[in-house]
Amino acid sequence: MNFPFYIARRYLFSKKSTHAINVISLISVLGVAVATMALVVVLSGFNGFSDLVASFFTNFDPQIKIEAAKGKAMSANDPLLLKVKKLPMVEVATECVEDQALAVYHDRQAMVNVKGVEDNFDSLTHISNILYGEGDFRLHTANLQYGVLGIRLAQDLGTGVEWQDYLHIYAPQREGQYDASNPTDAFVKDSLISPGVLFQVKQMKYDKGYIITSLEFARRVFNRQGEITSLELRMKPGVDIDKAKEEIQTLLGDNYKVLDRYEQQADTFNIMRIEKLFAYVFLTFILMVACFNIIGSLSMLIIDKKNDVITLRNLGATDGQIRRIFLFEGRMISAAGAVIGIALGLLLCWLQQTYGLVQLGDQAGNFVVNAYPISVHPEDIITIFLTVILVGWLSVWYPVRYMSRKLTRD
Repeated sequence: MNFPFYIARRYLFSKKSTHAINVISLISVLGVAVATMALVVVLSGFNGFSDLVASFFTNFDPQIKIEAAKGKAMSANDPLLLKVKKLPMVEVATECVEDQALAVYHDRQAMVNVKGVEDNFDSLTHISNILYGEGDFRLHTANLQYGVLGIRLAQDLGTGVEWQDYLHIYAPQREGQYDASNPTDAFVKDSLISPGVLFQVKQMKYDKGYIITSLEFARRVFNRQGEITSLELRMKPGVDIDKAKEEIQTLLGDNYKVLDRYEQQADTFNIMRIEKLFAYVFLTFILMVACFNIIGSLSMLIIDKKNDVITLRNLGATDGQIRRIFLFEGRMISAAGAVIGIALGLLLCWLQQTYGLVQLGDQAGNFVVNAYPISVHPEDIITIFLTVILVGWLSVWYPVRYMSRKLTRD
């Protein structure tokens, strides 16, 4: 066994001549453990909210979305896109045309995103899981065109789940000149009827601003014949999404952007990652403050073991070995605090996941979930452990080096 480590281990668990040193050592371990536990719980809380938001988008966003790198639209008959559709890993491919328009129902109106999709859209996403109403998910029947509204948009327009009259859609003309004497000629006007259902993603972006309709209707309103604004894909079960994305991007080249679900909602998830990073930084500062207890504990231990140091030097121990004894002591205190804190943090996370100890509200239905969501990521636990060890080592390195050098000189 390493000599300095052996002596440090004996010092850590042996009874000191001054009882206060044992108490301060215990406080040091508990301080590091509490800070470590806070890191585990808080970062797991951020993970829980991130995973919860991602689960909402899963019902509406495709696994992979292909867009033009420049401009808004691309040719639906591009040979590269046709080749992507035929890839063995692709289970469902849906052409989409999406743009902004004005929706008018009776005396109410709202700016919306009209998204025209193919009939297999319900196979591409899990939209059937978020529908409300007595009707079915339909996009068209013969010459009739249906519109599936977000639930908040339906409230704003006053349509209800199933409206009886036409919902009018106005989109700007893409070609021609504006005639001030007849402003209505500057818009393409068409109408949608109700299929008897609404959707609720539980994200305001979609629930308040989207209408899903047929690809034919969107192409006609936005004058996108032969064009699409995106190609949305669902992979076969077992396919690695990241590898599939890289393969498709290589096939398409720089003229197209291939986006996974997180990149489709980059703004939302970037904000959440930044918030998590700030929480990690602030809690690390608290951990650094907790590590000052280790310095106090080691300082008193060095003074307490002054006679032992003289004995060790007489037995042939070098000044470097003596310094390493107290450095190992500080590292073991940090490691013990890290292990205890991670264990307690994981226990609290398990209790929250299992029993929902911390509630979001007193009344059911006020929030999407009743209790704070928690998700433990292994990479976070590894990062926390390494952070505690690194901060503990750095916090004791100079003080121990200075005091042990002074002690050996004396």
